[in-house]
Amino acid sequence: MKGPEVAVFCGGTSAEREVSLGSGRACALALARAFPTRLFVLGENALPPGLDRSRHVVFSTLHGTFGEDGGMQSLLDAAGVHYAGCGAAGSALTMDKTRTKATVAAHGLAVADAVVFDPESRPAAAEVAERLGLELVVKPNNEGSSVGLSVVGSMAELEAALQRAEGGRWLVERRIRGRELSVGVLNGRAMGIVEIRPHSGVYDYASKYTKGLTEYVAPAPIDAGVEASVKAAAQTAFAACGCRDYARVDFILSPGNEPFLLEINTLPGMKETSLLPMSARCAGWDFTALVREMVLPAWKRFHSGAAVFKL
Repeated sequence: MKGPEVAVFCGGTSAEREVSLGSGRACALALARAFPTRLFVLGENALPPGLDRSRHVVFSTLHGTFGEDGGMQSLLDAAGVHYAGCGAAGSALTMDKTRTKATVAAHGLAVADAVVFDPESRPAAAEVAERLGLELVVKPNNEGSSVGLSVVGSMAELEAALQRAEGGRWLVERRIRGRELSVGVLNGRAMGIVEIRPHSGVYDYASKYTKGLTEYVAPAPIDAGVEASVKAAAQTAFAACGCRDYARVDFILSPGNEPFLLEINTLPGMKETSLLPMSARCAGWDFTALVREMVLPAWKRFHSGAAVFKL
């Protein structure tokens, strides 16, 4: 296919660097089957040398801070470089779990009650427990891959989790017990639903990235009506947060079959075994076809001369 070279970004400076390196290599290999492709391994929060807006379209697999919070997207916008995925504003919004939840709640989606705090003014455990109970999840407000996540069920565990919270804003959520589901959204339309079954009962960093600790069922065994409501919720969340091209939307399905939004991941893990590719396979997309479709809108924007998105 004639056109610009696809510049695949990976690595970065966040806690998710190793995950990003795996995603980048897998996507670069797949994209090279359809496009001229170059892999850029980034080690700082800056555009890499050799990137050229006149001949490159960026496909980023940078995860976490700066990579998917609007930082890199803002640099690309300022440089006039076209790129696949969400723009800077949508990326910044969805990286902030509190803002994301407020946005989707305003569009009728269910979210867990929560307390937000900074380490400099952390709340007393008794105050949190009085408001939310003791079945809770404590996690950073602006991290992915379950970095820093703690599940607590007692006052002692809550006190310890609050004390461990350092750097940036944190979130304490009422724990919604149910089935964890993940839905890929491609060009605004939901694909298959994946059910996540961690053997520990908690889908934390170890359960995500240690082989054999989690079972994934794709498509999830749910009835047609529930499937339709979860997919509709994913599409609503995607649109409400101003997402573009693709994203992954995660839910807890309550015992009453109500989907509670967990988060929207605009640059999700992209190995062949990652959740978004699992979701895509349910809809008939193999990995190579998926990554081609993910970059194609940016490739078309490059050719159409469309203005680069600005904040």
